Amino acid sequence: MSLIAFEHRARVFSETGLVPTRPSRAHRWQGRLLKGAGLALLPWMGYLAATLPTTEAVAWVTLDSFEALALTAAGASLVRADGRHRFPAAVAAVLLVADACADLATAAPGQETALALVMAAAVEIPLAVLCATLAVGSRESGVGSQASDAGSAEGSAPSHKRRRRERNDTRLPGS
Repeated sequence: MSLIAFEHRARVFSETGLVPTRPSRAHRWQGRLLKGAGLALLPWMGYLAATLPTTEAVAWVTLDSFEALALTAAGASLVRADGRHRFPAAVAAVLLVADACADLATAAPGQETALALVMAAAVEIPLAVLCATLAVGSRESGVGSQASDAGSAEGSAPSHKRRRRERNDTRLPGS
């Protein structure tokens, strides 16, 4: 059964032009960090739900649950060397910046503002920068990179798109 799955996977990779790669050590650590941050939000959401008034708790728990989902999705994709980590990483970056801004805007003067500043500077903004960097990272980073054909003028296009263009070029005009 596993041999069939391996053959199917090899055929899919060869047809799509995707090269199966092992994630780099940096991507594995970044993925683990993002997954850990997403999972760390779970007890935090429980604390918020238990201590805040209901209307505020709903808003903060909803925001934090979307953050947790985006962080764990991006982290899991990075650990698996899946190139689809960019979208959840971009979503996580936006949500983390929004969370930091909302924390600062709603904090009471004094100790709450100081805590919001520390959380923003030490956790939320650095994680947002990491996520943004991963979201706009280059295709040649080793995660989900595509095979290029050096002999072709369209070397950056995946092979299935080149074949489709070649088929379309052989058709007669008006047919």
